Amino acid sequence: MAAGGSRRASVSFIHADRAIDPRGGEHIGSESPVGLLVDLDAFGSMSFARRRVKRGEAVYHAGDRFSAIYAVSSGFFKVGNVDAAGREQVMGFFMRAELFGLDGIGAGRYDGTAAALEDSEIVVLPFALMEAMAQEDAAMQRQLHALLAREIARGHGVMMLLGSMRAEERLAAFFLNLSRRFVCRGYSPSEFHLRMTRQEIGSYLGLKLETVSRLFSLFREKGLIEVRQKHVSIVDIAGLEGVLRDHGREA
Repeated sequence: MAAGGSRRASVSFIHADRAIDPRGGEHIGSESPVGLLVDLDAFGSMSFARRRVKRGEAVYHAGDRFSAIYAVSSGFFKVGNVDAAGREQVMGFFMRAELFGLDGIGAGRYDGTAAALEDSEIVVLPFALMEAMAQEDAAMQRQLHALLAREIARGHGVMMLLGSMRAEERLAAFFLNLSRRFVCRGYSPSEFHLRMTRQEIGSYLGLKLETVSRLFSLFREKGLIEVRQKHVSIVDIAGLEGVLRDHGREA
């Protein structure tokens, strides 16, 4: 599973719009070794192995025994599953300062396969060690439980939201979500390079490739976005938000 040798990394944390170094100070867009939600600041004294992952390489496969959760230090990942007919269902995309692998906690095995969409780096957080420490420290226990509860709620919320939307609203929500996540990491809210393919976007949003391609063209014709291969510029953020407001009025 490892790509190259492991190193050790102390923990830094990100909360919404700021990155926080445990040694003190705040820095927007920090390239810190690991980004975690601030809810785990009680674990800040721990050190974890850091690992490089090549583009296309899997961190774990569906059905593998659950052992750790992973923090994205740099790069981009997708988690998905392949059905009996060979169709991939993408369950999520993860960027710097986000966690993946929590889907394995309940059953003791990972539900999907996590693969790098570009050369990336992760920090391995052994879950048994974190649980053991949490049992000895009330603050750690509260923070670990809060993280798990929020991640579960977030996943359910995204699926419920997308399930109630029309196709164009799903793609608008996808772009706006990416924009907000990039802003939280100190990047441009309107200029970004899509690491995933349109096929993968469609799989995540529950749309056919042809529908995604048609909507890209429609959004471009409406002046909402500009597209140059995989580079996307959001020209009219308010216009994309208007697509979702239209959904709210019709609901």
